[in-house]
Amino acid sequence: MSTSKTSAKPVKAAPRKVGKTKSGTRHTPAGEIRIIGGQWKRTKLSVPDLPGLRPTPDRVRETLFNWLGQDLGGWRCVDAFAGTGALGWEAASRGAARVVMVEQNPELLQRLQATQTQLQAGTVSIQRGDALAWLSRQTPGSADVVFLDPPFEAPVFEEALRASRKILSASGWIYLEAPHHWDAEALAALGLREHRFMKAGAVHAHLLQVMENEA
Repeated sequence: MSTSKTSAKPVKAAPRKVGKTKSGTRHTPAGEIRIIGGQWKRTKLSVPDLPGLRPTPDRVRETLFNWLGQDLGGWRCVDAFAGTGALGWEAASRGAARVVMVEQNPELLQRLQATQTQLQAGTVSIQRGDALAWLSRQTPGSADVVFLDPPFEAPVFEEALRASRKILSASGWIYLEAPHHWDAEALAALGLREHRFMKAGAVHAHLLQVMENEA
């Protein structure tokens, strides 16, 4: 699933069973990915050969952190379905004050903990558990960005969005990866609106905000 943030917010303008492996519609073979920005740029992260493990692609991560801004100094971040932790490590590498990674798969947890030790990442907290349950226990306003990359085949998207919205700060963000593009009507029913969107292969990447009349 806090410390206070700074003003480094984006300027308005310009794919595991729940809590387990980060699964989607495709299988990612064992190998590695790299942190692409910040103090740990080029650091390798291992990707185990687990069914459905789907780290966020480099291109998508690069675009996301162009949207959010490269400096996340002071931000409180949650990587709710962590998997390899690709999104959470990127946030921590860019100076986030606190990054919580929530994961349930024992092998992935062990790898996250090993990476935390390797990087001496004191701002990162790794929590074992179900992501939805963890989100439901958090204090309103306790997160500046929530990264949501649930299993594409699991019916958890609406619940995950609702739970994430409740813990956002007033100007907070939800990043969502999904197997389809969420339309404005579906998001509005959850009190959310789309700020940015991109499609890369099977990944539909959304940057969302709370609607102004819902804030």
